[in-house]
Amino acid sequence: MKRISTGKRLFHYALLYKRTIIFALVMLTFAVAAELTGPFIAKKVIDEHMRGIESPWIEVETKDDQTVEYNGLFYKRSSNVTEQDTVGDAQLQIVQVGRSFYSTNQHLSFDGDREVNGQQLTVIKGNQEATYQIEKLSQKEIFAFYQPEIKPIVILLSFYVGLLVIAGFFQYGKTLMLQKAANRIIQKMRKDVFEHIQRVPIQYFDNRPAGKIVSRVTNDTEAIRELYVKVLATFFTSGIYMTGIFVALFFLDTRLALITLLLVPIIALWVIVYRKLASKYNHLIRTRVSDINGMINESIQGMPIIRAFQRKEQITKEFEDLNYEHFTYQNKLLSLNSLTSHNLVGVLRNGTFVVLIWYFGGQSMDAAGIISIGMLYAFVDYLNRLFQPVTDIVNQLAQLEQARVASERVFELLDEKGENVAEGEISRYEGNVQFTNVTFSYDGEHDVLKNINFQASKGETVALVGHTGSGKSSIINLLFRYYDIEKGKITIDGNDVSALPRQHLRKHMGIVLQDPFLFTGTISSNVSLDNPNISEEQVIKALKDVGADRFIEKLPKQYDEPVLEKGSTLSAGERQLISFARALAYDPAILILDEATANIDTETEAMIQQALNIVKEGRTTFIIAHRLSTIRNADQILVLDQGEIVERGNHEELLRQKGKYYQMHQLQLGKEVSRVS
Repeated sequence: MKRISTGKRLFHYALLYKRTIIFALVMLTFAVAAELTGPFIAKKVIDEHMRGIESPWIEVETKDDQTVEYNGLFYKRSSNVTEQDTVGDAQLQIVQVGRSFYSTNQHLSFDGDREVNGQQLTVIKGNQEATYQIEKLSQKEIFAFYQPEIKPIVILLSFYVGLLVIAGFFQYGKTLMLQKAANRIIQKMRKDVFEHIQRVPIQYFDNRPAGKIVSRVTNDTEAIRELYVKVLATFFTSGIYMTGIFVALFFLDTRLALITLLLVPIIALWVIVYRKLASKYNHLIRTRVSDINGMINESIQGMPIIRAFQRKEQITKEFEDLNYEHFTYQNKLLSLNSLTSHNLVGVLRNGTFVVLIWYFGGQSMDAAGIISIGMLYAFVDYLNRLFQPVTDIVNQLAQLEQARVASERVFELLDEKGENVAEGEISRYEGNVQFTNVTFSYDGEHDVLKNINFQASKGETVALVGHTGSGKSSIINLLFRYYDIEKGKITIDGNDVSALPRQHLRKHMGIVLQDPFLFTGTISSNVSLDNPNISEEQVIKALKDVGADRFIEKLPKQYDEPVLEKGSTLSAGERQLISFARALAYDPAILILDEATANIDTETEAMIQQALNIVKEGRTTFIIAHRLSTIRNADQILVLDQGEIVERGNHEELLRQKGKYYQMHQLQLGKEVSRVS
């Protein structure tokens, strides 16, 4: 099956909330359109109203709000003359030279360099030269010619302010919608990752520290959240903003707009080059973050050992080494960003303005009057605006690459093959277990179990004993299908366990470990694990059956007493009693006790043994034990050595054989015996 790219998978997550994102982008488009009208309005104000008084003026007979009285006559700009106006013979043109304004009763036939000599204006354009009689205007007269333009300017500026208010509203809506969508996406992604962790096989966790896995669920998904909240939002915003600016530039001047379009492939090329350079450092940085998380988690878990054996300096040095490597790679990435991002924007900005100066300075000077001041202002304004999104894009490249690497790590976890979740229920089985010629290896090379054969009937108690590494726990792991075998067969009630869905198989199994794990919550919730099918009465009965009520009823809140992580406020024996009650509350058909009484004092062990004699009736019980006193009454004892069953029988039968079991029994009694071959 072809693997879907990281980008496509991120896109598929975004599609889950496409309505919100599309709505946000529509709001963004309206906001950009409203904001980018500013230079157009400024151009209109400059060219048509501020510089518009240099347009030809024509004498009219009637006065209105667009006419100007000058030398006893009424004048109106030619562009404002309508068919209803009665036009006279006089004509007028206002000319600005330097900071002074002059009037002439002729319209300029062409424009160019202007020179004033007394009452005479000379206009020079190439080989052309024209002379006009002029009259200097007073400040009052200048203001009179500007008077008709004040109202349109105020209207245009008010319109622009209104557009800015609208743009601000849409920008707020866009930001809110995009961030909501991003938070929803990451919420869904974290849920998927956490659920998938519950489905991956147990062996996935064998060689991976918990801190590294936690880093993928928290740190890496947070980096992806930044991708949606900041990076993609910036890219969307900048993309629409730049599109709007280029559209506006094409309206102003097609040729110069085409030149500025060269920025797009340059930015695209830079993104490709940057990602290639930064990818290595980002992979190393994310890996070191996982290593640091793993080490911190391990150090906290092992803090009593670190202090007891005075390993603080060694642990600190190992942490500092990891932290220094992380610091080094961060600095290298920072150097890459500093060397390129702002420098790139500066080069692009300066290069574009050089083109602008050449174009307007070199071209428009030969075509006087074609390029207006308003046009120049609009182009400069749009180019200044253009480089803000360019800067935003370049500055987000580092975050983009970090998010991409984090995404790869998260999807790598999601790509781990998980256990299928089957629908429906399975009826409680009898508990007849049989291993037939089972051979198993964790690594595919070294067998930890070799040709295991035994049968446990309903209601029997089977004990597994042997030295460390003999294969006792491996038998239980196979029974729970934490691992699958390649040789042999395991059946329950005659059904091959490999054909049963794992969650169905384990539904009627219970286990009590040597080191019981309690979750943050209450004593009651740690027994029921919040299973709605287990009532409060069943929880209390299970706790009383194992004798846990003796210490629980002395607690302030009794069965609702808060439990901290791992049950750190309870003793080892108390935690184990709660773990026993948990197994009993689920009423398993098969109960596994994995060194369950190893950390319990003799009095508590006697209490549990008494409870177990009652609760194991009608169910198959497997006991892994080093303390042989706990298995004296087992129906069947299997003695394992180097992955093989070397002896089997009950307690008395094995003692009579005087083999390995007898040797272990004598050693625990404190007696010296000769080595039994």
